[in-house]
Amino acid sequence: MKEFVSEAGRPFTGESAHAAIMTGEPGEPKASAVNPVVSPRTSLILLSSLFFIWGFITSLNDILVPHLKNVFELSYTKAILVQFSFFAAYLIVSVPAGALLKRVGYQLGLVMGLLIACAGCLVFIPAARMQIYEIFLLGLFVLAAGITILQVSANPFVIALGGSESGPSRLNMTQAFNSLGTTLAPAFGGLIIFSAATAGLDLSTESGLAAFRAQEAALVEAPYFWLAVVLLLMVAFFSWIRLPAIHDQPLAGESAHNSGGAFSLLRYPRLTLGAVGIFVYVGAEVAIGSFLVNFFGEESVAGMEAAVAARYVSYYWAGAMVGRFAGALLLRYVRAGAMLAVCGFFATIFIAVAMASSGMQAVWAILAVGLCNSIMFPTIFSLALGGLGRDTSQGSGVLCMAIVGGAVVPLLQGLLADYAGIQLSFLIPLLCYCYIVYYGAFSPLLRSKV
Repeated sequence: MKEFVSEAGRPFTGESAHAAIMTGEPGEPKASAVNPVVSPRTSLILLSSLFFIWGFITSLNDILVPHLKNVFELSYTKAILVQFSFFAAYLIVSVPAGALLKRVGYQLGLVMGLLIACAGCLVFIPAARMQIYEIFLLGLFVLAAGITILQVSANPFVIALGGSESGPSRLNMTQAFNSLGTTLAPAFGGLIIFSAATAGLDLSTESGLAAFRAQEAALVEAPYFWLAVVLLLMVAFFSWIRLPAIHDQPLAGESAHNSGGAFSLLRYPRLTLGAVGIFVYVGAEVAIGSFLVNFFGEESVAGMEAAVAARYVSYYWAGAMVGRFAGALLLRYVRAGAMLAVCGFFATIFIAVAMASSGMQAVWAILAVGLCNSIMFPTIFSLALGGLGRDTSQGSGVLCMAIVGGAVVPLLQGLLADYAGIQLSFLIPLLCYCYIVYYGAFSPLLRSKV
């Protein structure tokens, strides 16, 4: 695990780490009125704001998918390139980000991630004015590259801010604030982005259609501009404060020179299979969220207007938020793997009901999957990082790379939706949750290292 350490090699955790910082222990930053050092507990609160903002940004994609599908008249497969471009960044950026953090440290990594995400938000302004779909996709990739660096930095940082046994509970608590962001974003995005007025526009003419597209594309500018402003303010704040320094420490008996490249981490079965778990979980969660507006709009399901359906998407993410707050408490008493398996099992049941039914029964069944999702990501992440020692930062990079499932799984569902219909396409996430049941049930039996 990671610990707070002094130059003398003495480990600190929790309040002792705070005491060492405040007394100026050699090797730790000293507090000052100009550049204050915050305690581990305060650090956890501040990091929660990062989880909130990247959850908010990520969930806005669920509104962008149907919106850009309408603006550019896209098929499901082409519209889901929004998610593909966003989550492809995790595959490309995660491992280099893990290596970068070994050089610059976790706090500078957070600042760099925020700056890159800010730049990605600003790309939306020329994309909207030029009405070019590919520029939107570029902006999403840059935005996700910044969020990837944030994830690679923040997740192991949270795990390090206390004992290893309470890591899953602590990460679930911060992920609950991530879910708060994902809950608010669809309602906010639906209110702003689905507010185009078509009165007075003749959509049967070329000029009327062009005016409508320009109007709809312009609605994306304001939310992403203000997100860029918020991210820039966070850059200033996280550059000003001093977070506790954490370092990768070797496990007992582990050689200081035993750490290899990313592929050497394949010797950890729990990490390798955990990476598959992250891949299928993120893929399933994103795929479901991406298709909810269109799914609820089907006449055979609920026939909802897009703006109304967007509010229901918030309920999907709200279930994850409520479950994570509850999970943070329950995981102190229930084995993490067992809870993961139970949640995965109920997710498969709810998806099957949504596929086989119609009306509000199908709506509420698929929304209930959000509650099942609640503890999955932080629990898989914590289980997979267990026992990595000095390889923790690279292991975090590998797990964040697996978030590329959010690009692949929705694309597969989009292909199936174009071929067999949107309701049957939910077979793809159902299969993903079957694997999560397996990983939760058998992860305690996996050796941490071979």
